[in-house]
Amino acid sequence: MKKEFPARPDAITEQWCINAGGFAWQDFLTAMPSLVFVVTGWKSNRKENACLQSWATFVGGGTDDFVCIIGNVFQGGHMYRSLKETGVCVLNFPSGDVYDRCIKTIGNNRFEADEITAAGLTAECAVKVDAPRIKECFLNIECEFLWEHELLAGSHLMTIALRAVHICMDSDSYDQNKRGRYGRTGYLYQIHCPTNPETGEIAPIGAGTVEPGDPIAWNTK
Repeated sequence: MKKEFPARPDAITEQWCINAGGFAWQDFLTAMPSLVFVVTGWKSNRKENACLQSWATFVGGGTDDFVCIIGNVFQGGHMYRSLKETGVCVLNFPSGDVYDRCIKTIGNNRFEADEITAAGLTAECAVKVDAPRIKECFLNIECEFLWEHELLAGSHLMTIALRAVHICMDSDSYDQNKRGRYGRTGYLYQIHCPTNPETGEIAPIGAGTVEPGDPIAWNTK
C-alpha cells in the first residue's frame, strides 16, 4: 500500500538530519543511490586535494560534450576552492577493493596534507588538465569547470557543472566479459541511510553495486 509523505515524518527527526550533515529528510526517506567518485585537484599550496563525492548526474550535451553536474558542493571546502582557483579537476571512480582507502581521504583533509598519498593511494599526472588523478581507480574523467549556481538562494552549498575533456579507463573494466563496469568489481553507489519513516529504523547498508538486468525490447506500441 502506498503512503503519502507531504511533510517530514516524526520518526525522521530534524536533529538526525542536522547531525548527519544537514541533509533533507527526503534523502533518508527515498534512499536514492548515486555514483561514488573522488574529485581530485591541487590546493593553492600544490598539495593534493581529494574529496569523496556523490549526488551527481552525468549527461551528454552534444556529440562531443559530456557534462557532470554535482549537486552538493560546500563553499568552505578545499574542493570548491581548488575548482575556483584552477578551473579543473579529475573525477576518479573506485571499485570496492579500494573504497576503504578512498574513505580515508575524509580523515586526511588537512590543508598541508597530500590527501591522495596520505590515504594510501597513488597520485599520477592527468593528461589534459593540471590536476592529479588516482591510479588505483578504474575510471578517471578529467574535467574543466563550466558554471556554478547556489543550490538554494543564500545556501552555503553550490551546484557545479564540469565538462569532460579526457577519459581514461582500465581495459578490463570496459570489457564486460572480464572485470566489467558493473557488479561487484564495478561502479559503487552511495546508499543513503535507508530509514523507515514509521519507526525511524536505519538500515545498516554501505556502498552498493548494480547488476546488469536482462534486456527488454523497447516496444512502445
